[in-house]
Formats: sequence, C-alpha cells, structure tokens
Amino acid sequence: QVKIFVIMFWKQIQDLPDKRFKRLTGVSKEVFQQMKQAVMEYQEKHRKHPTRGKPPKLIIEDKLLVMLMYYREYRTYEHIGISYGISESRVCEIVQTMERILIADKRFHLPGKKQLLQAGSALEVVLIDVAESPIERPKKNSGNTIPERKRNTPLKHKS
Repeated sequence: QVKIFVIMFWKQIQDLPDKRFKRLTGVSKEVFQQMKQAVMEYQEKHRKHPTRGKPPKLIIEDKLLVMLMYYREYRTYEHIGISYGISESRVCEIVQTMERILIADKRFHLPGKKQLLQAGSALEVVLIDVAESPIERPKKNSGNTIPERKRNTPLKHKS
C-alpha cells in the first residue's frame, strides 16, 4: 500500500515566492515572521529551564503551519495529526497554544469597536433578511402523544 499525505513542512515552503506562500498559508511571509518572533519571545520569557529537555518534534515554524492549516483548510485535528506524524490531541494543544500566544501579543490585536467608531472610518453594513415560518406542532392532548404511549397500554379507541 502506498500512502500519500499532503504535508506542509517549513523546510518545503520557506523558499516559495511570497504570492504562493500566502495562497498556501493565508498570511504573508512578513506576517508569518512576526508570528514566529512573537512565539519565540513568549517562549524565552516563560521557559523554566532553557537548556533542558528533549527537543520538540516540530519546530516553531511547523507549529505555526499546523495552526494555519487548521484555520485555512478546515481540516480536522485527526487529518493534520496524520500528516505531521503526531496525535490528534497534540495537534489540538499546538493550535490552542499558538492561538493563546498570538492573542497575548499586541501586534495581532484587532481594533475594538470604540476605536473603530472614533477613527471616523466608513463602516460597511450587512443586512440579513430573516423571515419566520410557522412550524406545525402536534396537539398536546391527542391520543397519539408520547405520555399516552408511556403507559404501556394499547391505545383505547372510542367507538
């Protein structure tokens, strides 16, 4: 049996042109480098023993690619885990850790509602028309309702 998986390791895509890199990952190389820098800075600040421990199976760039693959391609943790040779739970941990680190970094914050309104920028408004439609529901006191069936007695028909 031949198994073919699409794997997007950093080694394979680091030399791609900017346009192609962005199509694959959803972010430009410049933003990717900023993301990498944010993760490295976070790890430097929060690592207890910088010289101890087994080196991780995936480098920082690959962890970022795992997260981007999850968001960009809507792949399941299981599929990503198989592609990278790691467990589904480890993929989940990586995605959540990368999210947490990037959210904590000020470079990746989106402006809040107040800031957008103060800036005087033109806002685009999207309206969605939703119409209600009646749903036919069974009558409450009908002989065919569930409470009647729960008695374990045959339905009585009036003659």
